[in-house]
Amino acid sequence: MLSLHTNLMIRLRSEEKGATAVEYGIMVALIAVVIIVAVTLLGGTLTDMFTQTSCSISSGTFNPPAAGAAAGTATCTP
Repeated sequence: MLSLHTNLMIRLRSEEKGATAVEYGIMVALIAVVIIVAVTLLGGTLTDMFTQTSCSISSGTFNPPAAGAAAGTATCTP
C-alpha cells in the first residue's frame, strides 16, 4: 500500500512540471501576441518618432506628416 502511495505521489509531482511548462508556453505566446499588436498599431508613430530623432541629431529640418496623412510619412530635409 505504501508503494502505491509513493508511486502516485511521484506521478503527481512529475505531471506538475509538465503543467508548469505548458503554462509558461501559453504565457509566452500571449506576450508575443501583445507585442505584435502593439507594434502593428504603433508602427507608423514609432517610425515618425525615430525620423524626428535622427533629423535632430543630423541638424536637419523635420517635416511631420500632413493632417490626415498616414503615420510613418514624415520626412527630414538636411
